[in-house]
Amino acid sequence: MDKYEVVGNLHVHTVYSDGTARHREVALAAGRAGLDFVAVTDHNVWVRGVEGYTDGVLLLVGEEVHSVRRFPQVNHLLIYGAEEEMAPLAADPQQLIREVTDRGGICFLAHPYEKGSPISPDLDPIPWVDWDVEGYTGLEIWNTMSEFKGLLWSRPAALFYAFFPGLGLRGPFSATLRRWDELIRNGRRVAAIGGADAHGHIYRMGPIRRVVFPYETLFRWVNTHVLIERPLSGDLEIDKRLIYNALRAGSTWVGYDRLGSTRGFRFHARSGPSVATMGEEIVRAGALVFEVETPRPGTIRLIREGRVVARAYGTRLRFTTAEPGAYRVEVWRSFGGRPRGWIFSSPIYCR
Repeated sequence: MDKYEVVGNLHVHTVYSDGTARHREVALAAGRAGLDFVAVTDHNVWVRGVEGYTDGVLLLVGEEVHSVRRFPQVNHLLIYGAEEEMAPLAADPQQLIREVTDRGGICFLAHPYEKGSPISPDLDPIPWVDWDVEGYTGLEIWNTMSEFKGLLWSRPAALFYAFFPGLGLRGPFSATLRRWDELIRNGRRVAAIGGADAHGHIYRMGPIRRVVFPYETLFRWVNTHVLIERPLSGDLEIDKRLIYNALRAGSTWVGYDRLGSTRGFRFHARSGPSVATMGEEIVRAGALVFEVETPRPGTIRLIREGRVVARAYGTRLRFTTAEPGAYRVEVWRSFGGRPRGWIFSSPIYCR
């Protein structure tokens, strides 16, 4: 069955927590950036009654939950579809995850690894530390503002990247990718999302004041692409269910769309008459044939549980094997004289 691609950003803040825009303004910025949907995830607050379409963009509301009593801050959890404020359960991450899933929601560990900045306590790292939890859908493998924070190792560096932020962004932290592969290798199904963590803040250094990342700018950068079962209809409840079901299934990839739109990326596995794509399982009937297609040339890597098993430069990769396991794809492109992450797919599970 053909699937339909939609593109959105799943990590955004408004004036209801520590952002600077209202929900309608967020949706309008997403529309100008060419997104199909956007999810607001304010800190420890779920805002009722603002979901819906604005100028063709579907605005959804989730929540980013953490325990305010835990210092330093850790364990931010992105929650979608629980349809209730979940912050009262933040003190116990496992109970929180269990309650979200019991309510039919889904959750992702936000910015699981971070590098802090010494120039301000507001830029301390906020990693995930309780790795024994179960039941979450996946990881936010790439968070634009987390990566930017890690670039601010000094005041001169902060000043430079305030004016040229894109020169520092390279891809998900290697520690995040290693943890992801470890979880997959241990039999977990772990989907990938990426997000802006957009706030629209004004950064200040002496007399210099600058909005480094306006909402619209971030919405053109790191996004989550989702394959849904049928086209969006314009109906809030139907379309919300389509997107959340696809996220739950792991039918996703993270695209750094600033380097060129990643719309049209495809990754399939075939064995006999069976075909699977991201988030799906395929049972071998002989050889496994993997096919990757990208909208622009790049260095394509097919990765099995942390090990690169095939590589090609261009817009296509085809690889045949008999080895079961979980396979994912990375694609890298050159920008500013350095390789940059472009596409990171959720796995296909082969047995």
